[in-house]
Amino acid sequence: MPRRRLVAGWDEHPLGAGCRPIGGPATNLSHAAGWAPVDDDSAVDALLRARAEGATVFDTSDVYGLGHSQRLLGRMLAQVPRESVSITCTVGAFKGTGVNAYSSLNLHGQVEQSLENLGVESLDVLTLHHTDFGPRDRYLQEARETLEAQRDLGRVKALGMRAPNRLAAGTATPGDRNQVSAARFDFLVQQLGPKVITTPFNPLSRPPEPEAADSEENEDIFSFARRHGAATMIYKPLAQGLLTGKYLSDAAFGPGDVRSRLTTPVLETVERGLQPLRDRFGATPHDLARVALLYCLKRCPDSIVLTGFTSSEQVAANYAGLETELSDDDFDFVNTTYAGLRAELEALGQLRAPEASVP
Repeated sequence: MPRRRLVAGWDEHPLGAGCRPIGGPATNLSHAAGWAPVDDDSAVDALLRARAEGATVFDTSDVYGLGHSQRLLGRMLAQVPRESVSITCTVGAFKGTGVNAYSSLNLHGQVEQSLENLGVESLDVLTLHHTDFGPRDRYLQEARETLEAQRDLGRVKALGMRAPNRLAAGTATPGDRNQVSAARFDFLVQQLGPKVITTPFNPLSRPPEPEAADSEENEDIFSFARRHGAATMIYKPLAQGLLTGKYLSDAAFGPGDVRSRLTTPVLETVERGLQPLRDRFGATPHDLARVALLYCLKRCPDSIVLTGFTSSEQVAANYAGLETELSDDDFDFVNTTYAGLRAELEALGQLRAPEASVP
């Protein structure tokens, strides 16, 4: 597929590798933050397969398996030329014993530990997980100075920011790191100058309002990023595997698996709602995953789409068929089908519409 611009001078394969699943189970702040157990050797083989299939962006975080994902990615990096891939790494969710994730000492430690886990001397993009810089932004200046120092040392080449789950007009709920006013996020972007903004997106995501292109107040995150000269990376294009149709209503997920939040009503509704897509495109999880990925690539032509995996077989399936794209008729069919499913999930109170995430 044609390359897409990540930052100035970096042209990358549009389908990147999301490394959350290979980290295995993890708990952070009393919440499940990981995935099911994965065999380490199989995970490294899958990473190598992703690179062989053309992936150039590998995205990880220190909270994925509490460092385990990074270490597995480090095993892959030891076997390939470093310049052949771009490593993006998120910090901030796992703050250890620090008062704030972005205090100078804490942020410096997160960067250094991530570099050690990965076995590299620099990160191509360091992404901040949230926008909580303490009361009255006490640690904002510290964070900016620390990040500038890391760039000067060559430890971090570019800064990224994770878009809040809700980019709300007006005032957001105080203390909710997942809901930030557009003005607040605009302020932080101007202060920190990220080159990349990451955001959840998949076919369940609500499309932007018609006036979004002409209104800064109502613009979606993609228009926001373009206005600030930042590239975008999409995560959760398969809604943590939900859109592959492989999770039946009796699915069970173990401790530390973020999918344990999926409820039976959600699984039953999705299982039923995906049937029109099975009838049109094929009934296997690989068929449905391909449709969702092609939808995201078509709907967000300026973005790098990150997709996770736990095996070489999943990697091969994710990259198969990318030389084609959804026809306009197929794209409209997918839109209509997921709009109906989105409405059902919203009616259940099981979908946060702005970011298309389930609890």
